[in-house]
Amino acid sequence: MPNKTLQIEIMGDKVLVLGSGGREHALAWKLAQSERVSHIFVAPGNAGTHTIAKVTNTNDVSHSNYPQLITWCKDNNISLVVVGPEAPLAAGITDALTSSGIDCFGPTKAAAEIESCKEFAKDFMDRHGIPTAKWKAFDDTEAACAHILSAPYQAYVVKASGLAAGKGVIVASNKAEACQAVTAILQDKLFGSAGDRVVVEELLEGQEFSVLAFCDGTHFAAMPPAQDHKRVGEGDTGPNTGGMGAYCPCPQVSPDVLQQICDGILQKAVSGLKSEGRPYIGVLYAGLMLTNNGPRVLEFNCRFGDPEVQVLLPLLTSDLYATCMACITGNLSSAPPRFHDNMSVVAVVKASGGYPGSYKKGFEITGLDKVQELDQIVFHAGTTICDSKVVTSGGRVLTNVAMADSLPIAAAQAQKGAEIVQFEGGFHRRDIAFKGCRFLQKNRTFSQTGLTYAACGVDITAGNSLVDAIKPLAVSTSRSGCHASLGGFGGLFDIRAAGFKDPILVSGTDGVGTKLKIAQSCSLHKTIGIDLVAMCVNDVLAHGAEALFFLDYFACGQLDVDVARDVVSGVAEGCKRAACALLGGETAEMPGMYAAGEYDLAGFCVGAVERHQTLPRTTDITVGDAIIGIASSGIHSNGYSMVRSIVERVGQGYASACPFQDNITLGEALLTPTKIYSKSLLPTIQSGKVKAFAHITGGGLLENIPRILPPNLVVQLDASKWTIPPVFGWLSSCGGIGEVEMARTFNCGVGGVMVVAEGHIDEVTQMVTDAGETAWDIGRVVDAAPGCAAVTVSGLASSLASCYRVTDKSQQQTNGTNKLKVAVLISGTGTNLQALIDHTKDPAINSKAEIVLVVSNKDGVLGLARAREAGISTKVLNHKDFKSRVDFDMAVHETLVASSVEFICLAGFMRILSGEFVQRWNGRLINIHPSLLPSFKGMHAHEMVLESGVRLSGCTVHYVVEQVDAGAILVQEAVPVLPGDTVDTLQERVKTAEHKAYPKALELVADGSAKLGNDGNVEWKMK
Repeated sequence: MPNKTLQIEIMGDKVLVLGSGGREHALAWKLAQSERVSHIFVAPGNAGTHTIAKVTNTNDVSHSNYPQLITWCKDNNISLVVVGPEAPLAAGITDALTSSGIDCFGPTKAAAEIESCKEFAKDFMDRHGIPTAKWKAFDDTEAACAHILSAPYQAYVVKASGLAAGKGVIVASNKAEACQAVTAILQDKLFGSAGDRVVVEELLEGQEFSVLAFCDGTHFAAMPPAQDHKRVGEGDTGPNTGGMGAYCPCPQVSPDVLQQICDGILQKAVSGLKSEGRPYIGVLYAGLMLTNNGPRVLEFNCRFGDPEVQVLLPLLTSDLYATCMACITGNLSSAPPRFHDNMSVVAVVKASGGYPGSYKKGFEITGLDKVQELDQIVFHAGTTICDSKVVTSGGRVLTNVAMADSLPIAAAQAQKGAEIVQFEGGFHRRDIAFKGCRFLQKNRTFSQTGLTYAACGVDITAGNSLVDAIKPLAVSTSRSGCHASLGGFGGLFDIRAAGFKDPILVSGTDGVGTKLKIAQSCSLHKTIGIDLVAMCVNDVLAHGAEALFFLDYFACGQLDVDVARDVVSGVAEGCKRAACALLGGETAEMPGMYAAGEYDLAGFCVGAVERHQTLPRTTDITVGDAIIGIASSGIHSNGYSMVRSIVERVGQGYASACPFQDNITLGEALLTPTKIYSKSLLPTIQSGKVKAFAHITGGGLLENIPRILPPNLVVQLDASKWTIPPVFGWLSSCGGIGEVEMARTFNCGVGGVMVVAEGHIDEVTQMVTDAGETAWDIGRVVDAAPGCAAVTVSGLASSLASCYRVTDKSQQQTNGTNKLKVAVLISGTGTNLQALIDHTKDPAINSKAEIVLVVSNKDGVLGLARAREAGISTKVLNHKDFKSRVDFDMAVHETLVASSVEFICLAGFMRILSGEFVQRWNGRLINIHPSLLPSFKGMHAHEMVLESGVRLSGCTVHYVVEQVDAGAILVQEAVPVLPGDTVDTLQERVKTAEHKAYPKALELVADGSAKLGNDGNVEWKMK
């Protein structure tokens, strides 16, 4: 009897899939499920397609050598070729195959122009009344920039007209960035020949999603709407990628909207292409924006989207092969696609470290077998087989796909799978499908089946996602005595395994207070967990105990998994610094208890100390014992209600430049985490030479030291003996706080004190110093006199005043005691740089400014030579050497800080600075613009002046803010516009004015006559 399997294979159809990514893996996986298909070849395929039954990878096929491809298909009896990527379709592979009698699922070269030429696509949409963004095409940089500057809409989207592997779109945030994008594409050839022409589009706002459709040339069948995640970072941050994940269906798209898309977009597109002699056969991808005015087309693609296909095909319940063949024969109605209508699919892409920039390959991938046990799908993209192991070979390596009966559950399961799959440097976004989940939660109504916990505002799925996200953090804190692992009813600790013989357990609990308010205002959540651990373990240390394990409590009104994960990551970091295990915790989501964005924290620590080492040894403390002060990192976590009141009183925002610490925002400075002493000080405390240790927490110096003293003794401290951080001087000065109140509220630079015998001062101080802490001998224990305070601090007022005055550079400069250290950032000839050099070097002027550094993003420019000739240090940082604009800006920032730069002048610096950089240098960064602002902002100011017909122009020196040319004005110089002026003649006269205005503005800042106020306006103190 013949072999039945062999009979089916012989009688069945054979398919060739072209491509090597996740899209092609998904296509091969779904096609292999067809009973009509006996075998599938994938050229070249990947490690994932290699494992599918009925599938063979082959390198014998060329996408571009059509005669060889046609011969191979005929020799192997190929019934259907399915083309994955767009480039072969745009090159005409379908035309070549079909003309040789080989069926190909994909549009002809003419039909594929809907993707391969953005200009054609926009023209086509206009011709057929398909709603899309306003646009215009250019091959000239100046013309494109002129349109951007003058367009009556936000012309911020710049696209390479040709194919650019899905990455040829730059979405700018302002006109200057849009012009820069045009230059990068047209002149710098960022996308090669694909950017010979650019399309400049209106920036649309709304929800972005896609709807794909099977097409047979006349008819179409729409698939469920899906949403891709293009940006590399969570919260849609960072550069664009090929896609970091997707989900389907997209609940934001209602049935009515989907019908609008079918009638007003897809039907018009299919009918329009047919009417123009380009009948469309294959999958038509419509990239859409759901605006307030309805759906608008962002782009059409001529193939399955990737990763959208990886969430669409798992939902497909019908035969993909049958539908493809029905499209080719023009009879789609004979095999229409059918999809699950009660399931959701989420795909999370795992990418190589460095993607979408450069990345390394060849790392072994582990965990694939464990994901299969979860009944999930893993579609491979950048993978290959090496020495019988699956290793990385691309940027987007693979995709974890989960399907469930609800979107939140599918999202949580896909995240879990992505966490299990591991390879060196691998990363993934943890917010895939969150937009859809939040939409569902906001629009959920009570069904007839009854009330649900989720409908009441408690998202158990989000809670489970958080637990999954923080489990690795807890595990990283494991220590002897326990293996930190979350999820059980309780945490276990083996105290014998920790090495204790006769232990006393010590517990401590605390919170972070209103320091939380600042963290929430600044959206900086990653260090507040360190504070939480510190407040507990430092208290436990006061009893001589080693911190063993820690538990946290996180409460909120609505759980934001990203925020909670950041907080817990800080807790885990604090536990590592304390050498204790994060053994468990509680996340409480309580709708109505907390306002949106607010949360509260509590921590619990258990430590142990051998019975004979317990502190304090109060009865051993005697007159003459020394008080050793241990340096704090700043305010730590007490007194923040007063801190916040002072910030409000002075009218300074947390994002503004810190007045007491260089090159940092006020919020960042105030969030400096609390010092954790348990690891560094424990050996000293257990040496037997320390009689007591006090953690200076709430109540400051005056309330905490008495907690370790016998009733007949008091302590006298001398504030001149230790270094007080400038933040305390600033608080005292701005708040008008007296020295007693400062000592009762804050640690004033002393985070903890030890009581030691006078004969042990040097030894104990050395032990503390060797452990990495700073220690001072700051006081003595004395007899208590009647009515005297338990703690007195001499010299605190003068020390507070001096510590802030020493670091108040603006005051120093105003008094003329120091010159303002200036850096100039350039990109070219540096004519304004020369004017600044001449001014600051002129002995007759005796400028209060000194140029200490010139930084250029281009090597070999004339401006560098000008600086070197003047004896000024130079630094070249080529922006092309950095992965992102922010990375480059932070490198510049670090260079400036290393040179003790206090102020920056931009002089022909042809880079748009990031918001991060501008915020760090707020009030200390100026630029010059060749017009009288606020008129004629941005590029091509002279052209705009001449086109407008105004009779007066000039230049403006202004502070730099995130908005282009919008900062407060320091100096303006007027220049008349003469009859017959050209851009060149006007530019030369304005340059002369710039050489006067820029030095004048710098001097106003340097001598203290002008500074940027907290309200964004210039504050004048003219002498």
